[in-house]
Amino acid sequence: MKLLPDEMYPRRLAEHLRADGHDVVAVVELPDLVGSDDAAVVRYAREHRRVVVTENIVDYAPLDAREHAGLLLINARRWARTPSGLPRLAQALHAWLDARSAPHEQTREVVGLVEWL
Repeated sequence: MKLLPDEMYPRRLAEHLRADGHDVVAVVELPDLVGSDDAAVVRYAREHRRVVVTENIVDYAPLDAREHAGLLLINARRWARTPSGLPRLAQALHAWLDARSAPHEQTREVVGLVEWL
């Protein structure tokens, strides 16, 4: 499963997950998406079959399942973007990705997926 962490997440989060072998690219690493509206992020994610990782629940959760390739909604209180919180978030994302890379999960349809972390 491929992830696209929203612009609120630092590049080092994606770098850490890539170092663990996961296919993750952050919005902040894509010059054409930096500062873009949510619609552009969702469109890019859908075109590249990436699950958007975001705390922006208000704008993303109401999307129709056909509009996105998947959403992983993050509870900001539980997974803070602080220097001490980011390693915990990285571990949780790593575990989430590992759970979805099991052989029985690889055939699972991602389009329309909405999950909470």
